[in-house]
Amino acid sequence: MAKIEGHEHPSPASCEEHCEGQHVMENGKLVRHSHHSEAMKSNLTSRLNRIEGQIRGIKGLIERDTYCDDVLNQIAAVQSALNSVGRLLLEGHMKSCVIERIQAGETEVLDELLVTVNKLMK
Repeated sequence: MAKIEGHEHPSPASCEEHCEGQHVMENGKLVRHSHHSEAMKSNLTSRLNRIEGQIRGIKGLIERDTYCDDVLNQIAAVQSALNSVGRLLLEGHMKSCVIERIQAGETEVLDELLVTVNKLMK
């Protein structure tokens, strides 16, 4: 019986089935995966595509020698959009992954979360 991610399973393969792809063993190492809904993935992808377009637009502004204040305002808009994506991911992470890991007795997830939040707040 293997203990993977706080669950006991006869094998890593049965863990994959039971835990719905949240984590798997690859080359003997535990690899975690998120379990976002298709709607959430679509929302995040759309937001990131828009941000990607904004970045290309900023590059074009610089190439065209656009007034610095205008470029800086566009950079602020991109930073705000990225922060929104980060907040959505953080909320989903806390409501699913973090809760599940705490319930499985993996309290070290709180330290991991604090490191991540500190990075987001820089």
